[in-house]
Amino acid sequence: MDVLIVGAGSMGTWFGEAIDARVAFADVDGDAAAAAAERVGGAVADLEGEEPYEVVCLAVPMTHVTGAIAEQADRAKHAIVDVSGVMEPALEAMERHAPDKERVSLHPLFAPERAPGSIAVVRDRSGPATDDLLAALEARGNELLETTGPDHDGAMETVQAATHAAVLSFALAAESVPEGFETPIYEELRTLARQVTAGTPRVYADIQATFDGADAVADAAADIAAADPEELEALYREAAANWHGERSADRAESEPDGDESGGDGA
Repeated sequence: MDVLIVGAGSMGTWFGEAIDARVAFADVDGDAAAAAAERVGGAVADLEGEEPYEVVCLAVPMTHVTGAIAEQADRAKHAIVDVSGVMEPALEAMERHAPDKERVSLHPLFAPERAPGSIAVVRDRSGPATDDLLAALEARGNELLETTGPDHDGAMETVQAATHAAVLSFALAAESVPEGFETPIYEELRTLARQVTAGTPRVYADIQATFDGADAVADAAADIAAADPEELEALYREAAANWHGERSADRAESEPDGDESGGDGA
């Protein structure tokens, strides 16, 4: 099987390494395409060429995936897939521009350097080519999570947009503290802040531009900041019920929580 991978960044390179196929990379950055091809033993393709491939994979930023599908769909002989991270728009563009081809959207739920891991999968129109690709990914130790475009994109509002907004807000708001004053919860948040801020800013910007979720975090923070003690207790109980159920919320009201001395109880 020969596969054209459009996008020679970390995710496109991961895909080229993870499948059992002859791969070629096309990218607006020719040096990046050459580096990816050298790493996986593939070739470099012309981004604006017309040479057909059995499978075309779009590994471009999520804000550009629909345009890339429109430009590259005609080069796919059998199948078109994407690993952009947003599914509904990608699947709609695939159906529009490649209605007779196999169509699958993938979202690896991990950074490439942490592979293997869980991969969200929507088989919009499956067939032998995409079945072979998915089997190769499973053989590499990845777990395929079958889903739908709406379910995936709805989940990403919390899993990515809201989560990143909360961690980045902490990273911006937090001030340095004297050594020894750390609490366990603070240390965990500090670790998350360091992890998130070691990434690529454009990726996080694309996620916020694509998925809702940050506004809900901002609204919740504003509610906490404006709450009086009784209102804050009510917000705490609401949060506890969301994560632990009503029984836990009732217990939080009746039992000491380890926070009365100023600690965070963890």
